[in-house]
Amino acid sequence: MLLICVAATATLAAIAPFAGRYLGRNAGWPLAAGLLAIGVLLWTNADVSGTSGTTESLPWMPTLGIELAFKLDGLGLLFSLLVLIIGAAVLAYSARYLGPGPQGSFYGLMTLFAAAMLGLVLADDIIVLFVMWETTTLCSFFLIARSGPKAREPAIRTLLVTAGGGLSLLGAVVVMAVSVGTTNLSAILADPIWGSDMTFTVTVALLIILAAFTKSAQFPFHAWLPDAMAAATPVSAYLHAAAMVKAGIYLLMRFSGVLGDVAIWNILLISCGLLTAILGAVLAMRRWDLKELMAYSTVSQLGFLVAAIGIGTETALIAAAIHTLAHALFKSTLFMFVGIIDHQAGTRDIRQLSGLRHTMPISAITVSLAALSMAGVPPLLGFISKENLFAAFLEAPGAPWLGPIVGGLAMSAAILTFAYSGRIVFGAFGGPRSSSSASEASPAYLFPAVLPALAGLLLGLWPALAEPLTSAAASASTHLNLEAGLTLWHGVNAPLIMSVIVIATGVAMVAKRNSVDPLLNRGSLPFTALGVVDAARAGIITWGARVGDLTRSDSPARHLAIPTVSLVLIAIVGVITIGPLPEQVPGLSRPMDWGLVMIVLIGVIGAMTVRTRIGAVVVVGVVGFGVTLWYFVLGAADVALTQMLVEILTVVVMVLLLRRLPRKFHRPTKRRAVAAGIIALGAGVATTLGVLAMTGRRELSSAGEYFLREGEDVTGGTNVVNTILVDFRAFDTLGELTVLGIAGIAIAVLLHSRPMLPFVDEPIKVRADSPLIDPHDNAIFGRSLDRLLWPVMIIVSLWFLLRGHNSPGGGFISALIGGAGFAMAYITASSDRSAKVKAPYMALIGSGIIIATASGLLGYFDGSFLLPLHGYIFGIHLTTALVFDVGVYLAVIGVVLAALNLLGRSAPALVDPAPPDKATPTEARNDEKELTT
Repeated sequence: MLLICVAATATLAAIAPFAGRYLGRNAGWPLAAGLLAIGVLLWTNADVSGTSGTTESLPWMPTLGIELAFKLDGLGLLFSLLVLIIGAAVLAYSARYLGPGPQGSFYGLMTLFAAAMLGLVLADDIIVLFVMWETTTLCSFFLIARSGPKAREPAIRTLLVTAGGGLSLLGAVVVMAVSVGTTNLSAILADPIWGSDMTFTVTVALLIILAAFTKSAQFPFHAWLPDAMAAATPVSAYLHAAAMVKAGIYLLMRFSGVLGDVAIWNILLISCGLLTAILGAVLAMRRWDLKELMAYSTVSQLGFLVAAIGIGTETALIAAAIHTLAHALFKSTLFMFVGIIDHQAGTRDIRQLSGLRHTMPISAITVSLAALSMAGVPPLLGFISKENLFAAFLEAPGAPWLGPIVGGLAMSAAILTFAYSGRIVFGAFGGPRSSSSASEASPAYLFPAVLPALAGLLLGLWPALAEPLTSAAASASTHLNLEAGLTLWHGVNAPLIMSVIVIATGVAMVAKRNSVDPLLNRGSLPFTALGVVDAARAGIITWGARVGDLTRSDSPARHLAIPTVSLVLIAIVGVITIGPLPEQVPGLSRPMDWGLVMIVLIGVIGAMTVRTRIGAVVVVGVVGFGVTLWYFVLGAADVALTQMLVEILTVVVMVLLLRRLPRKFHRPTKRRAVAAGIIALGAGVATTLGVLAMTGRRELSSAGEYFLREGEDVTGGTNVVNTILVDFRAFDTLGELTVLGIAGIAIAVLLHSRPMLPFVDEPIKVRADSPLIDPHDNAIFGRSLDRLLWPVMIIVSLWFLLRGHNSPGGGFISALIGGAGFAMAYITASSDRSAKVKAPYMALIGSGIIIATASGLLGYFDGSFLLPLHGYIFGIHLTTALVFDVGVYLAVIGVVLAALNLLGRSAPALVDPAPPDKATPTEARNDEKELTT
């Protein structure tokens, strides 16, 4: 049932854009009915007796032990019903709030928001919880950003703060998964590590607090929530009442059972929560815009909830559960009526509103009900929740005198709450009747907004209706079987006396509001919270730019200097900190190895001393082919083939580039040469030390043993290198392939959008009778050979593609062979037009990535993405790895063809040979029409 509900909500989110496109704003009605139906299904099938709940799961990443696991207990049910029922009310309200025309993006994002929130509060796997958490962040960003040009900056600020909290939650997820050894949330919360390892407990507590504070707008992260009021009113109503901000409250309540006795948890939640409650209330009293006033009131009410969770007692968790419900009801009504007032009266500024009670009586009565509930006036649900909060605050842990202090601070915030509730009612509906043409909204417009307020009145008069839900939520949070004992009258006790004082003082403040307003609006800080957020964003960008500037250069030497120096520093730290190493296995090197080292060394010395670019290509090729030979000697045929083919294609690409570069290198200054030498020497020493430290000092790893032992049975292939690349770590290879494809496309876009360097016109001294004088005739042998070898190389490449799973080969090697064939065809061609490389390289790159990805989808037939499958069809052994390799083949061929087509653009012929009868050296120029020189 849980999986059905989550899947149904996700399906609704997928359908919503099309419904909004074709039905316009009226799509809100069927979408609201869908959410309501899912809520009814969840409620009628819920079994939340006790604290365990019901769980359902599907495998997601089984090799990592990660499942699409969902759990329905009392806490999950409370928040799920808020998400679905308040969401349904807001969508129905949107059907009249929005203007005519397609509304696909709005409804798509809103229903996706609901699906993400539902998945979050039901998640029983911390990876799923994190993914849903981040999805709500993205949904809120897009919903705010789509509200117009003025919403761009608020959307960015919201994303900055909430995404930062997401990083904190990610840190908590990693710590819990690594320390406990599972990602199952129920197992993590039941693990004894919370009591035995205080370092782990405090670390997770701090990370969870930071994540929740950013999401639920707690000081000092409170500024983003009022700033987000740039969004449309339905977005604000949902975000404040049941979605975004309630995610943080849910997270705190979910972990309160294991963190409620941790001192840092109590201190931070109580202190920051009460500070936020008071600060939000004061700022609400200073606002004239009804929507902004509502936003700060949400900040204040969330502060009450956070402080109650910080108390951590059974009474406090019951109070948090009932106030979460009460807040969702009165806040959704208030926000929706702000939109109605704005539509009907044309403004939200209470200085311009007067006497709307005469023309909008239903609105006046409903807003008054919701505001009185927020103020904590009987017989509304808000009164019951506020009394429970007072009772909880008096139980504050610690010294006996702490409870009265916390209770007194809560009373101060509650008095201000009463005052700004009165400000809402009298600001919008009080005063004499004005000449405004405002009239009552239509019944269809009013109906969704009235229902939550009526529910608050009904539950206040008959609190037993809310008893099972709130008791189950508190029980799931504390892992104890609790009874909320909700009632409108508890007799004369401390919470009642506190409520009387709050109401009396609040009435006085409302009555004297004309005198109170100037007092609260006196003075202000020299900075604003939004200014701090903007300054932080600017600072991060500036700092990032400075860090990036260290390597941001067109010069490869400057670009690589910092990473190379960092490598040296890491090596120095390693030498200082790493203790004695195990003994090396004897017999690691042979005389032949040292001979190959000398070949490589000759190439390195040549690269350091050569002055011409073509010479550098040659001697660097010596290094590359020396390493290739070494791989062959060591028996690593796959790696050796790859290295050899890469070296060949590198020479081809470099030849195409050298035509546009000066023949000789610029002579570096002595200072630069010395610096480069020091860095190179340090990097060489660091690399040598690393190789010596990590080679031959341990047995074969358990992963290596597994690949060798199980590779053939699991993948159907005997080439362990290929099975690792395209089966066991195929996801990594797919990522690398995607990066390669993106790089090829980026190079194509860059070379098409910007002019390339001109061809270098440098004379080359040759004899008049040299074959270089007529490169066209000189290339006849190559062209003749190409007619024979090109099809052979393509066939050989396909053979290597097919055999790669069991013998040296595979998609990458075969593509390099095919690419070498195309390179030979291009170089020996008499002209660009006759070259066999005019294939659609962009399409090849894209189709290769698509095919590789599609091969991963085949794995779902047996469990998961990219799971290796193999078997016999008509007597032929087939594997999904072959399909994956075909994608690799096409993408790599596409990148090679892109390089040949884009870098090999020809120039007019520049050869002007001297008379052939002269024996003295003559100056001839590169024949840029041909590519043979």
